[in-house]
Formats: sequence, C-alpha cells, structure tokens
Amino acid sequence: MLKDRAARILMHLVARLPISVIHRLGAGLGLLVAHWPNRQRRNALMNIALCLPHLSREEQLVLRKRSLQALGMTYFEIAYLWLRPAEQVLSLVREVRGAELLQRRKGKGLIVLSPHIGAWELAGLHLAAQGPTAIFYKPQKYLDDMIRDSRARSGAELAPITAKGIRVLVQALERGDYVGILPDQEPKADKGAVFAPFFNQPAFTMLLVNRLARRTGAAVIFMFAERLADDAGFRLHCIQAPDGIDSEDDVEAATALNRGIEQCVMTCPEQYVWPYKRLRRRPVGALKVYTGPVKDAEVFRHVDRLRA
Repeated sequence: MLKDRAARILMHLVARLPISVIHRLGAGLGLLVAHWPNRQRRNALMNIALCLPHLSREEQLVLRKRSLQALGMTYFEIAYLWLRPAEQVLSLVREVRGAELLQRRKGKGLIVLSPHIGAWELAGLHLAAQGPTAIFYKPQKYLDDMIRDSRARSGAELAPITAKGIRVLVQALERGDYVGILPDQEPKADKGAVFAPFFNQPAFTMLLVNRLARRTGAAVIFMFAERLADDAGFRLHCIQAPDGIDSEDDVEAATALNRGIEQCVMTCPEQYVWPYKRLRRRPVGALKVYTGPVKDAEVFRHVDRLRA
C-alpha cells in the first residue's frame, strides 16, 4: 500500500538522523500542534484540566504545550528506537532507578507495566534484554512487521491481543519469565474491565493484569523511560505496584492499577500522552468528554459542565 510504503521510507530517513536533530524536529511539530486549534490539542487540555484540577488554568495550558512537544519527540524518536541497532538504542539508558525490582522470585514470573510515558519502546527493549520476555502486542494496519521485528531485537516474544496471546503470557509467567504490558489503554470489550478512578475520573480499566497476577502468583511492577533534558539519554524508573492490584475485588484491583499509573505520570507529567482519549467510555448517564469546539475557552467551559 502507498501509505505503508511512504511511512517506511520516512521512518528510515528519520532513523539516520542524530537523536538531537530528531528531538528538535519532534518538539517543533509539537509546538505547531499546540499553537493551532485542533482535536489533539483540545483532548490534551480536556484530560489535563479534569485530571489535574489543582493546577491553575495557566499552568494547565503550559503543561499542555510541553506535553505536545514531548509527544512530538516521542513519535519522531520511534524511528531511531525501532531501526537503529539494539545495542546503540540500549546505550541511551543512563540510569535505572529501582533496578532491584526487576529481580524475579525463584520460579515466579514478573509482570512489568509500561504506561505511555516518554519512550515506552525503549522500556520494552530494555526489559527483554534482562531475560526471556513476552510482550502483549496489538497488531497494526501499517508497519506491523517493522514493529514486531524491532520489539523482538533483544529477544522478546510478541503475544497478540487475542485469547491465544493471553495463553502465551500465562505460559511465560509460569516459566518464570517477564511479561510486558501497556496498562493505560481503554479496553474495547465489556468483559474483563470495570470503571475505576483515574485521577478521580471514572476510567474503563483492564483486569488482565489482575487475572494474570492471581493465576500465576507473579509480582507486578511499573517501568517507564523518562527522556532527559538536552538529549542526555533516558532514565528508567522501576516502581512497585500498589497493594491491591491482585485483589479478588475487581474495582479494588483496577483502582490499584490506575493508582500506579498515576504515580508514574506524576514523576514526569509533561511526558505522558495526554491527548489519548483515556476517558472516552463513560458510565451510564455521564456526559461525553471529548466533544465540542476546540477553542480553549470552550474546553474549560465543557470541563466545568463535566464537574458540575
């Protein structure tokens, strides 16, 4: 397909650039998105205003701008992270905080959750370099083989988001391997998910992590890659999952999962993917979040209605 071919050419061209140039291009694109009224900009502000009401409106606008710049960097650097040699990419990791949490208990696997913060592709590559790893993976319409090859470079097994893929995750944990999951995506199916607070907002939240932990006895941690200033590389953070993530109560488990994501986000909030429609699905009778005009004043008015 023409779109797929064009995307591949662009990815290979970008991957040849120095990481400093890639980040400048990405930040520039982010500034353009932040400047002109558009849905991505609206959705980012909507999420920030709802999730971080302690910030003033001016602070929310500043965070929106910085987050869109960071998001531009994220998407431009993906070409570098996917297509450069694994050793070169892994050398971008300057520090691993909480590295001891990556140690597995004897005979037990470890579930590692990587929210959409900073360079999640680098976090996955680093995890697979630590030992046998299965990564939960959503097949893509474009660049699918490129994504699979890039994520498997350091030894990861890709498990598709299907019943078969879940069996792969269970088997990996029963062998004592790592399992990597992106935990902050909204589930599409009604089964295996519940509403739980995310920054005090009702968010439809997966129960897969809870089911895996309870079935296999695997511990759960969070890990994400924070982009350092001045193109100095990345700092990996490993954080213990909150108590209750393996609870038999679904809402308690989902609440613990979201609380862990919140802790990760607040470490470097400007690097979280705020435009993502995390609150798209709403409880019965609740107003829709991502709707209405894209101008900032209208966004704030809609947020006020949602809070009323």
